[in-house]
Amino acid sequence: MRKALIIVNAEVKGEGTMYLASPATEKMVMALEAAIKADSPSTQVEIMAAASLWSKSVKPPKPDQDTIYCPLTIDVPSWLSFPGQKIYQDCKDVKGRRQWVDKTLGYKTSIRDAWLGDLCLPVALTPTELMYGEIIGEGAFPNSYEQPISLQKQLRRPLYDLAEGLLEDLDAPPSLYLLQFRLKGQNIIFDRLWPFPAAPAIASLTYPHPNLFTCYWQCLTHQSIPSLMGSVS
Repeated sequence: MRKALIIVNAEVKGEGTMYLASPATEKMVMALEAAIKADSPSTQVEIMAAASLWSKSVKPPKPDQDTIYCPLTIDVPSWLSFPGQKIYQDCKDVKGRRQWVDKTLGYKTSIRDAWLGDLCLPVALTPTELMYGEIIGEGAFPNSYEQPISLQKQLRRPLYDLAEGLLEDLDAPPSLYLLQFRLKGQNIIFDRLWPFPAAPAIASLTYPHPNLFTCYWQCLTHQSIPSLMGSVS
């Protein structure tokens, strides 16, 4: 039987009870579970706390062709064997990614805590195509996000070129990515790349296009996405 293993940020108490790290994490898990059940009702869904993978008392999952790994956190151990292991470690090296973008692609980047990204570009990568979603922005309250955020037409192509350059260099596997950035005048300031639908993706749950958690599952299972999440100009 096929299994979907969702790895999340959560606390695990001594008796084995798991507490999700935040309301945003809870929304992310619920959305992904719903997407999996809608697409493949027979798939067994298991939720695992990332912290438990580091515990000596928990037996780590063995590589299994019938298991689809669906992390919703960047904090997966480097020794965990799954198809996205390398890109998770690469994306976790935020400083290294920024340096590469600065030197190789010529974009300005966040420096320490300066110019941190308040915008996200969703990028769906399937085995056959690359698609972009509408920009997501931070809302007025913590863990609140808005979609779509308008972006000047002349900035779209440089933003897409940045995403393509990153994914090509990382030899990125199929997934739903979020490219986090900020605008400073007419300059795109690169912050970081998330290899999964991080918290800003919850904005898509009230957006008329297919939500990003459904797209994430479709990318991981090498399906085609029936429609673009946004218009490519």
